[in-house]
Amino acid sequence: MFLSKPTMIYTEGYSQQIKRLKSEIEAADAILIGAGAGLSAAAGFSYSGERFEKYFSDFHEKYGITDMYTGGFYPFESLGEYWAWWSRHILINRYDNPVGKPYCDLLKIVENKDYFVLTTNVDHQFQKAGFDKKRLFYTQGDYGLWQCSAACHNKTYNNEASVRKMVEKQKDMKIPTELLPVCPVCGKPLTMNLRCDDTFVQDEGWYAAAERYNDFVRRHEGLHILLLELGVGGNTPVIIKYPFWRMTAKNSKATYCCVNFGEAFTAREIADRSICINADIGKVLTSLL
Repeated sequence: MFLSKPTMIYTEGYSQQIKRLKSEIEAADAILIGAGAGLSAAAGFSYSGERFEKYFSDFHEKYGITDMYTGGFYPFESLGEYWAWWSRHILINRYDNPVGKPYCDLLKIVENKDYFVLTTNVDHQFQKAGFDKKRLFYTQGDYGLWQCSAACHNKTYNNEASVRKMVEKQKDMKIPTELLPVCPVCGKPLTMNLRCDDTFVQDEGWYAAAERYNDFVRRHEGLHILLLELGVGGNTPVIIKYPFWRMTAKNSKATYCCVNFGEAFTAREIADRSICINADIGKVLTSLL
């Protein structure tokens, strides 16, 4: 099968790669952007190190948690602790963080093109930067949404007001019992609307975005399309990377570009129509401007 064959690094000079990518951006009928966690990392939103210690040193001291990603899966002793953790996490990664420069630069690059964004990121950075909401598909959820933990109904709930109150009122790594969010339908606890198992709720907004994405792909079949992959790692390649490879292989007019520091590669079958840039995404976007 196509995806079972070995991949390869596509090598050429950085300046030549940027020149080729600029040319593709200008000439393409449309640009399909696939964005992963590496794009937010390039914006400085690290989940470890100094930023983690600033906001979660107490959780590190008590439980030995070393980063925000793994902390999100920790089996805390109570829902009070669970929401003390998650309210801080949501606040700094969704509401009180600034818009990242790479996102603003990316918008400047594509705003006059027919574009669409498929992303596994859940931090709302695209909308903060000014991307058209109708050109975005957040496949994995949103830090700003809650759902029923039992998925008893397909509805999500905006959480900003509750999150801010949780952060304000928490004490000794716990939130007050009266602030614990519960499902208004079945009474079970609410939880994050993040895809981690088969209880993930796909609400009306999710399905509408999925249809707009599928329509974008259908409308550009056989046309000159640039599939621009930014910071997509190996955790969920079936969402962006593999579909992008397949679309490129199927369409002789398509070009695939992978920008990812340390993980820039493509499939052998499409190597002649691939641009793989092993560099910091922020630097690449600045170069394109």
